[in-house]
Amino acid sequence: MKGRRKELEVEIKSFIKVYIIVIITAKSLLEREAKREMDAEIKNFIQVWITAITSLCYCYYIVARIPRGMMRLLFLLPIFYLFTMLPCNLNSAHLGGSTAFFLGWLGNFKLLLFAFDQGPLSPPLPKLLHFISIACLPIKLKQDPPPNTKNNKNPSHQNTPKSHNLTKVTRSLLLVIKALFLAMIIQAYEYRANLHLYVILSLYCCHTYLAVEIILALAAAPVQAFFGFEIELQFNEPYLATSLQDFWGHRWNLMVSSILRPTVYIPIRRISANVIGSRWAALPAIISTFIVSGIAHEVIYFYFTRVHPTWEVTWFFVLHGVCTAIEIVVKKAATNKWQLHRAISGPLTVGFVAVTGFWLFFPQLIRNGVVEKAIKEYSILADFVKVNLPLQLHLHKS
Repeated sequence: MKGRRKELEVEIKSFIKVYIIVIITAKSLLEREAKREMDAEIKNFIQVWITAITSLCYCYYIVARIPRGMMRLLFLLPIFYLFTMLPCNLNSAHLGGSTAFFLGWLGNFKLLLFAFDQGPLSPPLPKLLHFISIACLPIKLKQDPPPNTKNNKNPSHQNTPKSHNLTKVTRSLLLVIKALFLAMIIQAYEYRANLHLYVILSLYCCHTYLAVEIILALAAAPVQAFFGFEIELQFNEPYLATSLQDFWGHRWNLMVSSILRPTVYIPIRRISANVIGSRWAALPAIISTFIVSGIAHEVIYFYFTRVHPTWEVTWFFVLHGVCTAIEIVVKKAATNKWQLHRAISGPLTVGFVAVTGFWLFFPQLIRNGVVEKAIKEYSILADFVKVNLPLQLHLHKS
């Protein structure tokens, strides 16, 4: 009986050893496969951006010499197609997503304005590197404020939030704090199995905001430092918004607002003014702008998921467009009569954005594993830093 027990113990120990070896081998193979995939992704990323920069050289040296209008637009059509297709060569959430936003959305819209001598690329910038940087990166050069600002009736100047006045040092410190918060959120994902669904969705909201702001800031920082550009804010503390108009118009992803305003909002408002009068012309212009933004997000979601669109994210922006238009009508009707205190309107605004985001913005990303892919990429990046940072420090010391 004792001999049989010893044999059983030996068999169990052998089984455990084999199991451990299999786990270690499988983990090693997965790490190698992930490294190969990341190496291939970085190679594709470099090729994509070399192609994009070459295309912008064509725009600078050839297209800029063509008279503005439909003829210049015709010569830009191949670039529109190229910028739309290039992100399809990338599969990662961060490299692919940022490239889709920079080229497929911002780049195409800036070149569309350039075709008619409008936007940040017109008149043609004096240096090629300036042209390339502004065309394909999320930056907008800061312009001098219009004269007679005090008497300016433009609401975009009247309603500019006070947080625009923060110093560069304060903003840099805030960005570092936000990076630490993002790291804490990523760490918290390891305990998702023990967290309530609403807590996880709240983490996704914070993750989206922090990641997008940090990525845009990192993309703009080298150009700002190298050329000394004074650039407009990309985000302006959206968690302090007191209304949907404030959130979307003055705080959230201001690069998108600055591009959609001349390409969609202003043309639709001019057309609407001839039809329904100037008093209400802003309403169809606002809703149209949100619809275009929704469709653009739908395209970016396709780059993320590579599945047919479900139009959930488009409906998210349609809903916000309609609600923003209603908000403007109510404000006009209740001017100087009744106004919510910011302690109430602030949480209501942020809460509405979060709840509708849970409902319409995130489900498609969650269903198709985009969130899981993004989290996995953070762990790959952390492993890469752990392996290579000590090596770089050793080479530096030697």
